[in-house]
Amino acid sequence: MTDRTVAPKAHVLAEGSRRIVESGWFGMAVFGVIIANAAVLGVETYSGAVERWHTELKTLEHVFLAVFTVEILLRAAAHADRPRDFLRDPWNLFDVAVVVLAFLPIARENATVLRLLRLARVLRAARFLPQVRIVLAAIGKSIPGMLSFVLVGTLLLYVYAMVGWVFFADDDPEHYGSIGRAVLTLFLLITLDGLGDAVRAGLEISRWTIVYFGSFVLFGSFVLVNLLIGVVINSLEEARQMESTPAGRPPAAPAGPGGEVLLGGEVLRDRVETARRALDELQSALDAADGTCVCGAVEGRREPQMTGVSSG
Repeated sequence: MTDRTVAPKAHVLAEGSRRIVESGWFGMAVFGVIIANAAVLGVETYSGAVERWHTELKTLEHVFLAVFTVEILLRAAAHADRPRDFLRDPWNLFDVAVVVLAFLPIARENATVLRLLRLARVLRAARFLPQVRIVLAAIGKSIPGMLSFVLVGTLLLYVYAMVGWVFFADDDPEHYGSIGRAVLTLFLLITLDGLGDAVRAGLEISRWTIVYFGSFVLFGSFVLVNLLIGVVINSLEEARQMESTPAGRPPAAPAGPGGEVLLGGEVLRDRVETARRALDELQSALDAADGTCVCGAVEGRREPQMTGVSSG
């Protein structure tokens, strides 16, 4: 069978599957099965219900697995003409992993692993909820900023914990007797939990402790928390822009101060190449036109001379 025969078949399969997958009833049906799967998982936490409906619950589990398998196959078939696009979608990879792992012997023989995989199916509900997808994407995008936040927070806690150990270890060993206890105490103070008691206990030691606690609350509770909020909001905005951009279509080019469109390097290179080809074609046409004109002029000069010779 030749590639020309295979390509139309893949295109027809993709078009038919895509009409099913992109239909409203398909998404609602799969979402309903996910919710039903979550409900069954909740019922199985009651030992009495498991003993009474063991066979029915086992049958429902097989039905859910069959439905999710058919769903994945339909989504894969919808990308039969462009399989790379199917693999580029993280949600598709997650769905395939959850379904395929359920068929492996290690999952079928281990009740704990099987329950975790069934629980992971509940997370697939986010695929059908755009706002949840935005939040999850924002969490993923905020991880690099979170690492910076954790490093700054760890440095701040360590410095203040060492200072607290130096000044308060003898008078308050319960909270500052070691670096570990001091870090735990200050970590709780970031949430402002027990701040009043800590300040009163510090004032019994020295009135200068108000500077220690005041500066720590300022940097820990206000600066660090606001920094974390800024990272999350920035990531949330980026995730919202990604969600609003249609799949397979590049985001719109930003506009300049005067309203002109600022093009990226790829777009500029494509346009320069197109302009170069157009100029080459125009040059070829001009050369052909010049050649035609020159030949016509030569023929025009030769004809009178030949006429004069024949008349003579």
